[in-house]
Amino acid sequence: MFDSDPTSGPASGPARPHARTTVAPIVPAASRRAIPGDARVSRWVAPDGWSLRRFDWPAPNARGRFLFQAGRGDSFEKYLETIAHLRSVGWSVTSLDWRGQGGSGRLSPDPYVGHVDDFATYDADLAGFWHQWRGEGDGGIPTAILGHSMGGLMVMRALTAGTIDPAAAILVAPMLGLRSPLGARLSGRIARYMARRAPIRAAWRQNERPGPVASRQRLLTHDADRYHDERWWHEAQPDLQLGPPSWTWLSEAFAGSAALACDPRVETIATPVLMLLADADKLVDPHAAVRIVERLRDARLVRFGPESAHEILRESDAVRDRALAALDAFLDDTVPRR
Repeated sequence: MFDSDPTSGPASGPARPHARTTVAPIVPAASRRAIPGDARVSRWVAPDGWSLRRFDWPAPNARGRFLFQAGRGDSFEKYLETIAHLRSVGWSVTSLDWRGQGGSGRLSPDPYVGHVDDFATYDADLAGFWHQWRGEGDGGIPTAILGHSMGGLMVMRALTAGTIDPAAAILVAPMLGLRSPLGARLSGRIARYMARRAPIRAAWRQNERPGPVASRQRLLTHDADRYHDERWWHEAQPDLQLGPPSWTWLSEAFAGSAALACDPRVETIATPVLMLLADADKLVDPHAAVRIVERLRDARLVRFGPESAHEILRESDAVRDRALAALDAFLDDTVPRR
């Protein structure tokens, strides 16, 4: 089922009965720039022995457990504000830094280059962690998962493969296609060619994509304060910072999204999915994501216009409040409180 949610604006049609407005509490920068005192940062060791950094913030009398997976180059610190919102509405939240970034080490001799040999490594990490994490619960407590950008691609791959079984899944600006002035097919061929010749070399010098550094904030968010939160964390913990991807990572990204676009297993996914998209996104292709939504059995789609860049959950308050309203309503519908 394809369902356009009312919070996506006037073009979405008549309002649904559950529509509501969420106004997230204002979180001062000081709180966004500190690990909560009752949260825990630890390590999870993958089956192959690699150590990944883990964050847990339990909620009292939790309604469920929530796994929050961020995008390429991110660490959990970047999303403490959104994690705090999820906890405030009753979710115990966990996040795992992806292998090769954040506090989970590096896979390239250059610690500034985001590299992985094969996205199957991410698949294995998510599947392995999910299995252990699910086993840590009481067996009856429901689970949900959110994936932003690259995290959204990996969550969709896991749902397609059946390696995770959440009660609900949320994909925020998922990397189900990449923006490229040359088009995905030609760009994918170029990336494959370069990956064979310079696999761990940076695909470009700096930034989220080729271009001047000054454009980075415009690619990510209109909110200068939230943008500077990331810079604050990088100055406080320089080892968290990551630069451009390797040619192999880029090749894998193009190949992974292309494979998912024609994978018939997408139609078999029973998990309810909420997708939040920014039509003006300059990093991922929202049209590719819409094509995936149309193939899902149970999906809701919320679209934002020019008011939102790529990081919807780190955008201006007006955008972020609409996104959280859609997220809360979706979870209330699909994962009722016990």
